[in-house]
Amino acid sequence: MAVREILTVPDARLKLVSKPVDTVDDALRDLMDDMVETMYAADGIGLAAIQVGVDKRVIVMDLSENRDAPRYFVNPVITPLTEDLKPYSEGCLSIPDVFDEVERPSKVKVEYIDYDGQKREEIAEDLFAVCIQHEMDHLEGVVFIDYLSRLKRERAVKKVQKLVRQRAAAE
Repeated sequence: MAVREILTVPDARLKLVSKPVDTVDDALRDLMDDMVETMYAADGIGLAAIQVGVDKRVIVMDLSENRDAPRYFVNPVITPLTEDLKPYSEGCLSIPDVFDEVERPSKVKVEYIDYDGQKREEIAEDLFAVCIQHEMDHLEGVVFIDYLSRLKRERAVKKVQKLVRQRAAAE
């Protein structure tokens, strides 16, 4: 396993629509293992493959308190189960140190293929619902700041660019 570099805005690859996965094989499981290690190293709770530069429809997540229960979602599809929208303060590993409220459906159905290639279906609510929708957006080339006003979006990108320059200068 390896920690991979996480792309940050305004990297154009974050705007790519990810491609469906044909089969869950050892190479894909290696990618998912790397993604989990990368997510943990960055202190995140979710990561889409495109965030590490791989345009495949793959998401990893770990919402457990002890950070010891990674979840794997290949070719996920979500269906809102309510029209009720709930605001949630979101952040993103591709937009470090930026947080803002986004409204999303509070309950969704998630259909996906797991780490072992098995089809799964479950209901997501609360943080799980927010996180899976946030990561699904990445697979469609959308980052959470796309939901914000143009001014807030521009400020977020400038803040990230400044942070990236500072980190590079410190290395």
